[in-house]
Amino acid sequence: MTTTEATYSPPDKATHNGWRVFAIACIAIFMVSLDTTILYAGFSNILRSFPGATAADLSWAMNAYSIVYAAMLIPAGGIADKFGRKKIFMLGVLLFVSASFACGASPNVGFLIVARIVQSIGACLLSPAALAIVLEAFPREKRMVVMGAWGAVGALAAALGPGIGSLIIDIGGWQWAFFINIPIGLFCIWQSASSLQESIQPRDKLRLDWVGILQLMTGVGAIAFGLVELNSIHWSAVELLSIVVLGMALLLSYIPWAKSNPEPLFELGLLKSDTFLFANIAGFIFAIAFAIMFFSFFFWMKNIWHFSQSMAGTSIMPGPLTVVPTAILSGKLASKIGHRPLLITGTITYALSGLWFMLVPDASPDYLTEWLPGLILSGLSVGLVIPSLSAASVFGLPAKDYAVGSAINHAVRQIGTVIGVSLTVLLLAKAELQIADFHHIYAIHITLALITGLLCFPINTHPKQLLVKTSGTI
Repeated sequence: MTTTEATYSPPDKATHNGWRVFAIACIAIFMVSLDTTILYAGFSNILRSFPGATAADLSWAMNAYSIVYAAMLIPAGGIADKFGRKKIFMLGVLLFVSASFACGASPNVGFLIVARIVQSIGACLLSPAALAIVLEAFPREKRMVVMGAWGAVGALAAALGPGIGSLIIDIGGWQWAFFINIPIGLFCIWQSASSLQESIQPRDKLRLDWVGILQLMTGVGAIAFGLVELNSIHWSAVELLSIVVLGMALLLSYIPWAKSNPEPLFELGLLKSDTFLFANIAGFIFAIAFAIMFFSFFFWMKNIWHFSQSMAGTSIMPGPLTVVPTAILSGKLASKIGHRPLLITGTITYALSGLWFMLVPDASPDYLTEWLPGLILSGLSVGLVIPSLSAASVFGLPAKDYAVGSAINHAVRQIGTVIGVSLTVLLLAKAELQIADFHHIYAIHITLALITGLLCFPINTHPKQLLVKTSGTI
């Protein structure tokens, strides 16, 4: 028996308690997703508790998290492969819970940003390890269904996050939006210790590509900074444009670096697969659109319709709740027809939801007839697109690349989220919001949705492709 066979489960060898493993991993993913949507809901409340801070300052509590998460997620996949996916998963949960306490106890925005950075390191350690553990627990033919259910869990957290978060914020203050993670995380660690099996992908050595990590973090950070500060009186347009250009140059500089480095942050060879490449580019674009739509919702509810925190949080829940059954059904459909038809349908529908929000709602609150239809339309769209893109990004990858492939997909979506949050703060974080301000937001939403649809045409995950790949390896 080889070393690999002794320490690593074969790709098609499933554990007997696959759904129990799925449930434990999903507790952690649910916690991370819940935390993200709670912060969107509580943005205004947190800002009011720090009188000296601006919306641009506070946006870094969201963007710093996403930037570090994106940069550290890819090496985190390799760390999980080498040192043990169960071990790294549990370490990530513990770090996330500890940092959540620090976030809730933050005396100022600067401390909150630092705590969020630590929180993001915990999240990026647990996320790729969790998905790799889940994928290994099921046979290959069931993985599309599992990925649909996996996406549904994140959608369920997104659905419950605003409502639960808004209620928690109203009752105990925004600090409890972070403290809520503590009991969830501790329960997850308790269950993981006895129920998860360790799996390791042997590596001769693991060297972190710190140059690549810094290129990604600094490049994305510079672009986000340039966008967020466009309305600032402290920076000229030329200075900010120069910062954005510098950020783009830093990101592009990774290509020659990766070619010359024997152990880059991620192998450029993965991008030779059209499905992997276009699934990730589409995921980046769609993440911008999703962040814009989700974040701007709270600006509309609180500034145009003047809803309370609890009403605003509760009123968004039907959209994400629609994602849950849609994601499950899309996973089952994808196992028969592939992901491309679902992606094309979902992106067109998402563009139509943006058109609805642009043309229908007005200053007079009429939630049932003017907002709810668009919300359900967007929920159906997200349920078709996000789980499908996640599944497509790892379709056909060998088992040794599950964690890294998943990490890259999560990373590009986090980068897209940074851009989406930055654009929303730039366009909507102002004292007197008008309906016309939202027209620009939804025009961007529609455009990005259609671009995502075009990028999905080269994606080919039809089951026949899997049969070809499998037969080719026999």
